[in-house]
Amino acid sequence: MIDKFRDDLAEALDVVWSGATIAVGGFGSSGRPDALLNALSDLDKRDLHLYVNNVGDDFTGVGRLVREGRVRRITASFPILQEFYDDYFAGRIELELIPQGTLAERMRAGGAGIAGFYTKTGVGTEIAKGKEEKVFNGERYILETGLVSDISLVHAWKGDTEGNLVYRKTARNFNPMMATAGRITVAEVEHLVEPGELDGDEIHTPGVFVQRIIKSTSEKRIEVRTTRKRPAPGAFGAGEEV
Repeated sequence: MIDKFRDDLAEALDVVWSGATIAVGGFGSSGRPDALLNALSDLDKRDLHLYVNNVGDDFTGVGRLVREGRVRRITASFPILQEFYDDYFAGRIELELIPQGTLAERMRAGGAGIAGFYTKTGVGTEIAKGKEEKVFNGERYILETGLVSDISLVHAWKGDTEGNLVYRKTARNFNPMMATAGRITVAEVEHLVEPGELDGDEIHTPGVFVQRIIKSTSEKRIEVRTTRKRPAPGAFGAGEEV
């Protein structure tokens, strides 16, 4: 049995160096490893290349790294933070824009040892420029390569000290493939349990892919809160859930 638990963020991240490529799990703010990301700032890591679905809309986690000028390049699908674009158009940060499904599959392929795959997504657009193209069954496809990161940072709902992880709902987006794509994977978990307490059938990321695990100290947040008024009694739609 290998105990991968670390009780200190600095110790958990002593495998990260300035200039590293880092895959970041999560879907927006859901399942984003903010405790680990904020610790990168505290530890003064710089010149980073991030693989991440969404840069975020605040100055926590990825947003903080961007605001502090610690990111050299971002490979992402939805970099919506305005400060990111300020840096991008000023030439202070590079961007590789990838369709969301393609990014997920490139990370999954990298973790599975698959060098590349053909997809129809992006054919005939700027995305396809410079990429190999082939025709299958009369349809055009472009070649996309698998991605592997130096470090992967993920957030799980539950995990044991051997590194087995369970994700919950939306947080399961991107975290599993980011975890397997990292040469070294560090996980923060909301609920830490002992080996044997997790049902083997519920484990999403086996501990063999995880080298470090730490209890999460990040706060959950709602990225964009949307609500609607409950219909007045007797009005059309009254009684519907809101």
